[in-house]
Amino acid sequence: MSAVGSPSLGNLALSRKEDWKAFAETPRRIQPEQLTRRQVKALGAEARVERDRLLRVWHANLGPIKTPQLAELHDDLWDIVDSNVQDGDKAKGAVAVDAFPGLGKTTSVLAFLGEFHRREIAEQGAFTEAGHERLPVCRVGLTGNTGMKDLNRSLLEFFGHPGRNRGTTAQFGQRALDCVVSCEVRLLALDDLHFLKWNQKNGIEVSNHLKWLANEFPVTLVMIGVGLADKGLFSEGDTRRDTALAQTGRRTTRLDMRPFTIKSEVDRREWRQMLLALEQRVVLADKHPGMLADDLSDYLFARSTGHIGSLMTLINRGCQRAVRSGAERLNRDLLDGVKNDEASEAARKELEAAQEKRQLTSRPRSQRRPAA
Repeated sequence: MSAVGSPSLGNLALSRKEDWKAFAETPRRIQPEQLTRRQVKALGAEARVERDRLLRVWHANLGPIKTPQLAELHDDLWDIVDSNVQDGDKAKGAVAVDAFPGLGKTTSVLAFLGEFHRREIAEQGAFTEAGHERLPVCRVGLTGNTGMKDLNRSLLEFFGHPGRNRGTTAQFGQRALDCVVSCEVRLLALDDLHFLKWNQKNGIEVSNHLKWLANEFPVTLVMIGVGLADKGLFSEGDTRRDTALAQTGRRTTRLDMRPFTIKSEVDRREWRQMLLALEQRVVLADKHPGMLADDLSDYLFARSTGHIGSLMTLINRGCQRAVRSGAERLNRDLLDGVKNDEASEAARKELEAAQEKRQLTSRPRSQRRPAA
């Protein structure tokens, strides 16, 4: 069990400040020792149980991998956040990370938020000049059909405010503002923004509330969601409703994340480099150089369709089976028995058919094997 005041990273709710701090400030896990098969067989019963436990946790938390997509997103976020140091009388630009599921947007943004938290604490200290706990980041995850009052209450839940259970929407908002100012929050992250009640009737209400947050809270608003453009976040038009939405759009920079593709040589090299980085993190007794990047490159692309979320799920589940079964390696036979998300499975047959006809490959030219 974890010591009191040090929650397990597997038992965190990032919408609470204590858990957010644990996520952001806990040192990175140490990679388990790479043992040979002979060394694994020589382990005693207790040591084997402990190794299995360590590998379960390790393989379930292989990411984030610093892919080109993650690096591009982080560069853009640093540009925006570091330029948002205007005085409090000026509204700060907002960010919307709007991308399809499975591309790693939440994982990538959380990694950035953690970096920002650590930088601010290192530079400014753990407490403000007034003696309040410094919380550079406030992160709130939204749920299905969330309204404005629910959003304000969620902000208060993050801070553990005693007034989070009673009050009006406006009162909740003012209490949240007091917390943000007192704790010197600089980034307010709203995850799963698409869950907000966002339709024809109350689209203006949503937009106006986001505008109020951006205007009154001395923070950079970081919104994360799916299909935000389709919901009208960036709309601009001639009607009164469109004008209200357009003001939010004018202050918001839209960022996205692209999937891996294999259309060009550059694309294929990016895919290979990512597999090589991932391969280094896998801890299996019979792992060998090229296990992923050479032996399984096309197969893994077909199984994931270039979506890193689907790839990480497949590798995690494959490693769990490899350790549990004693196979201690990843190959096609083992992974064929591992289920992946439905979207990837649905697209798999078409990609595999193209690969079999040699119409498509994920391997750079320098890594291709000559035809038999």
